[in-house]
Amino acid sequence: MKEISGLNAPTNTILCTIDLSESSKQTVRWAVTMAQQLKIHLTILYTYRLLHYRNGEVLQLKKKMEEEAQKQFISLEKEFLIGKGIQYDFKTEIGFVTDRIEDHAKKNSLSFLVMNKNANESGKETIADLMEHIHVPVLLVP
Repeated sequence: MKEISGLNAPTNTILCTIDLSESSKQTVRWAVTMAQQLKIHLTILYTYRLLHYRNGEVLQLKKKMEEEAQKQFISLEKEFLIGKGIQYDFKTEIGFVTDRIEDHAKKNSLSFLVMNKNANESGKETIADLMEHIHVPVLLVP
């Protein structure tokens, strides 16, 4: 039941942020369970930053990072998403995770945010500040 990003935009969504670490598995597991129970769409978001690049290499680095993210997502998809009876999509975006979450909340009908409690960049913004900006319930996965 995979939904292609950009087509038939869902009216209610759970946003699940991942960093593709081992803890992402637990985060996805929780998000899938919520999406099943609430019968709503799940968007899985991987954010990254382009910190190390040389002249003209930024596009190559971006492509490499997105290809690697897609490859790792396929593994998560097979383990946690396929056959679960939910609609979902996977997005990769450049930037701070909190900025990308706020942007997603502004542009979509966000019902919940599911994220790893260690995913917040230190010093950028606290979880409490994020919750005030997006005005949706947040599930922090240990």
